[in-house]
Amino acid sequence: MNIKKISIWLGVMLGILILGSIGYLIILDITFIDALYMTIITMSTVGFNEVSEMNTIAKMYTIIIILLSVGMIGYILKIVFDFFSQGDIRAVWRRNKMDKTIESLSNHYIICGAGDTGINVITQFIRREVPFVVVEKSEEAVKELDELNVLHILGDASKEEVLQKAGVERAKGLITTLSSDAENVFIVITARQLNHDIFIISRFHDRPTRSKLIHAGANRVVSPDEIGGKKMAQLMISPNVQFFVDNIIDAKNMSINMEEVVVHQDSELAGKSLRQADVSNKIGLIILGIRREEDKIIFNPKANEILRVGDRMIVVGSKEQITKISDIALDNK
Repeated sequence: MNIKKISIWLGVMLGILILGSIGYLIILDITFIDALYMTIITMSTVGFNEVSEMNTIAKMYTIIIILLSVGMIGYILKIVFDFFSQGDIRAVWRRNKMDKTIESLSNHYIICGAGDTGINVITQFIRREVPFVVVEKSEEAVKELDELNVLHILGDASKEEVLQKAGVERAKGLITTLSSDAENVFIVITARQLNHDIFIISRFHDRPTRSKLIHAGANRVVSPDEIGGKKMAQLMISPNVQFFVDNIIDAKNMSINMEEVVVHQDSELAGKSLRQADVSNKIGLIILGIRREEDKIIFNPKANEILRVGDRMIVVGSKEQITKISDIALDNK
């Protein structure tokens, strides 16, 4: 980065200034102020009179300082010119601020790819107000991310250093939405090596890739073609049901959300039946189902169903209602 280069070369110039002053101090046997003065007028080539009679060694020493300083000053001016000619300084400042914000992220999500699928994921994340950063290697796509004002990194997500810059070691989850199955597999492998606990969801196109992604470390895999086919069939068979589901997910026309709420160890809900918890009446939301263990889902649970630690309640309600149930499910302190 040009700012870093400028800082380095200014440090070099300061070093020459100090060493030059010490040299004149020794060679001409003058005071430090006079030596500093001699060094500055030599480096700047302003042409003032010397403070002492110059001997041969002093003249050779002066020539060396002039050659070094003139070359360095010219190089620094070139870097400064390049810096200002790159464009808006405000954009550079904004990029630096964004990098610092990304460095401070923790328990966040990483979205790899800002194509058609990626943009839809980004839109949902923005609406849900969850912390995330996007990794995209296309400069054209990055311009759209700038317009959306989301945190992003221009780079190849398959490279370790890029994922590390996105904070993969501190991240809660990663979604890779690239159009290439091979790239998605490689990103999954890289992310899993860098963070064994991160939850990974990957897109795939060809069916044989599904097993490869799971083997590589993906927790879930998604086929846009498969999902699109199911939705088209649902729209044809039960259009009103699909309308209801779409509005829960997109929340464009209805102020409701569908969320997953985990019952934690210290929650007042743990060990109580749904009748005792009385969540529906107290908070006003609906419990559609309970996911217990990996493959067991209880749809429309009965009032006498006991909530256990680790149960994942699928609830429907407003954002405020879901926030309340989440707080209750977390702990009772």
